[in-house]
Amino acid sequence: MKLTSAAVLSFLFVGGASGFAPIATSSRNGVSSSSASESSSCLHVDDKTEVREYFNTEGFNRWNKIYSESDEVNTVQLDIRTGHGQTIQKILNWISDDGNISGKSVCDCGCGVGSLAIPLAQMGAKISASDISDSMADEASRRAEELGIKDAKFYTSDLESVTGTYDTVTCVDVAIHYPSDQMAEMVGHLCSLSSDRVIFSFAPKTWYYSALKKFGELFPGPSKTTRAYLHEEQVVRDALTKAGFQVAREEMTGTNFYFSRLLEAKRI
Repeated sequence: MKLTSAAVLSFLFVGGASGFAPIATSSRNGVSSSSASESSSCLHVDDKTEVREYFNTEGFNRWNKIYSESDEVNTVQLDIRTGHGQTIQKILNWISDDGNISGKSVCDCGCGVGSLAIPLAQMGAKISASDISDSMADEASRRAEELGIKDAKFYTSDLESVTGTYDTVTCVDVAIHYPSDQMAEMVGHLCSLSSDRVIFSFAPKTWYYSALKKFGELFPGPSKTTRAYLHEEQVVRDALTKAGFQVAREEMTGTNFYFSRLLEAKRI
């Protein structure tokens, strides 16, 4: 992965169904959003409130354009759109190869504007999709209605409050908003909702991405963003195993400004 400018070396996450990319950002109090340590609980920061507020306001306006065909995006945003689209397409290819999604129930946690939920509904799946942001969930519902999709429900909820049992549970690029000490619990909850499989993506914590993040914190950027968290892949895998799941397929997507590790785990 090559980077074309030092000015874009910090974390800008992609919201709702969100991946992330190295772009300079800062929080509302002027401190770099990426400068918060992984142990955010020590700082008494309410990440959930920040995420909800951001994606109901400025974040929604920004990422709704990225997750569309709008020409009102810059080079970096276009690259993020491409990377996220590649992750979504990999999931759709997996499901298409299996050939058994029609009539099956899918719970998409952190659905954003419906980038995954809508094409799954078009493939015949029964969709229950949620996002912590009213604006995101409403936009996903609007897009589905515009396409004539009937068998899909979009609603507002944080991940922890989602209930029910579904054949497939998906959570794409949402983990970036969760501190590492919450990761195992988050994965365990997703698994508790699934009778068959979980499809999950996250920003992997490697020496390279960690160094990139630290370097990016040196550069100021726009305000009103949230924190971005990298995650140890082994922590995710161990949580899946503890919940009775085994990784069946995996992919890595990396463009200039987007990177996301994708795992599909089946119930054993």
